[in-house]
Order: sequence, then structure tokens, then C-alpha cells
Amino acid sequence: MPREIALSSILMPSLLPVFIGCLLLYLLADRLLARVGLYRQVWHPALFRVSLFVAMFSGIGLALWR
Repeated sequence: MPREIALSSILMPSLLPVFIGCLLLYLLADRLLARVGLYRQVWHPALFRVSLFVAMFSGIGLALWR
């Protein structure tokens, strides 16, 4: 994976598109988990949401780095 992506003479980090994709995937997963009622079962829903996003982003970022 290259470190920067040139987008019309603007260099942006290569993880920015991964971040945006993970954000969209996270929003879908968050709605699904809220509809199922999982957040009523966890101790701290906000902490669970943040850790879910961090796990998704780091997992996809590391999978694409190889």
C-alpha cells in the first residue's frame, strides 16, 4: 500500500479512503446492532461503539497493508 495518494496535486494519506469505508461499514453495523438490541446487553454502549470502530478500522487497515 502506498503511503500517499495523489488526488489532483493534493497528497492524502492512503488510510483516508479506508477510514471513510470503515465509517460507512460501521454505521451499517451500528444500526443493525441497535435494532437487534445488543446495546442493552453491554456495560457501556459508547465504549463498545468506539472499540467496535477501532477494531474494524485497524483490522481492515492491517489486512490491506500486507
